[in-house]
This record gives sequence, C-alpha cells and structure tokens, in this order.
Amino acid sequence: MPLRPYRDIQPKLGTGVYVDASALVIGDVTLGDDASVWPMTVLRGDVNFIRIGARSNIQDGSVVHVSRPSQGHPAGWPTIVGDDVVVGHKVVLHGCTVGNRCLVGMGTIVLDGVVIEDEVMIGAGSVVPPGKRLTRGGLYLGSPARRVRELTTAEIEKFSRDAIHYVKLKHDYE
Repeated sequence: MPLRPYRDIQPKLGTGVYVDASALVIGDVTLGDDASVWPMTVLRGDVNFIRIGARSNIQDGSVVHVSRPSQGHPAGWPTIVGDDVVVGHKVVLHGCTVGNRCLVGMGTIVLDGVVIEDEVMIGAGSVVPPGKRLTRGGLYLGSPARRVRELTTAEIEKFSRDAIHYVKLKHDYE
C-alpha cells in the first residue's frame, strides 16, 4: 500500500482498510476499520494529524490535509472524519471536523476550523468557509455553503447504507 512516514510517524490502519495503489497516505494518519481511500487521493498528516473513522471513504482525487499551529491557533487544526462518512470525488478537507453519518458532495471544499455535526449533507461544489459550524440534520449548498432545508428521515437513513456500499465495493479491489 502507498503509505509513507513523515519524520518517524507512520500511518496506522484498522482492520479491513483499503488504500488504492495510486493513493498516498503520509504521516500521522489513522484509518478506522473498513475505511477506504480511493484512486489519486492524498491524505497528508504532517504538521497535524488526520483521523478517518470506521467505514468512511475518501473518494477519487480528494485531498485531506491539516493546518499547523499558529499564533492565533496554538493547536492548529487537525482533520477528523467520523464513522460512516461518504466523501465524494475531488473533495478538499482542510483542518476541519466532520461528524458521523455525513455526505460531503463531489468537489466540495471544507476549510480550517469548520465543524460539521452528525448527519449533515453538503451538496456538490459547495465551499464551507473557515470556522463555520454546520448543524445536525441539514442540507447545505452553495459558496459559501448555507443551510437550505432539513434532511428527511430517508436521507439520514441512507448515510449508513452508502458507507456500507463502499465497504463492500472495496472488496472488489483488494
């Protein structure tokens, strides 16, 4: 698997993790059980850490990075992704926190200090500006992203099913 240390810090993988041969996982990155990292994706945990939860997937062409400590933010911003999260193609997650059972649509950019609560859907191509909080149970769209409506029960229930789909799909690539 394409794993590289940063200094002496190696990525850590849970059981059943899939990292595509064309992806790159560097440094202080932990991938939870049955997580998957798809083609041409980069997770770079160098100046802070990255944690990806169980059954979450980071799809093709995405970039997950962190922010270093600074004068205004002495801890910097790690990137933390919860369990059962679907991160679409060509997403940028940078120094943010994503809760459990979320969907981050294709081409979305999520910036430093953002907190996305559990059970949130972000529409494709959205930009979530630094420091914004996306509250539970909402659909967010646009640039800057704004809440446009409540999610339906069916949409919320679909999050876990979509995550399980990628758990099953990764077995075709192993």
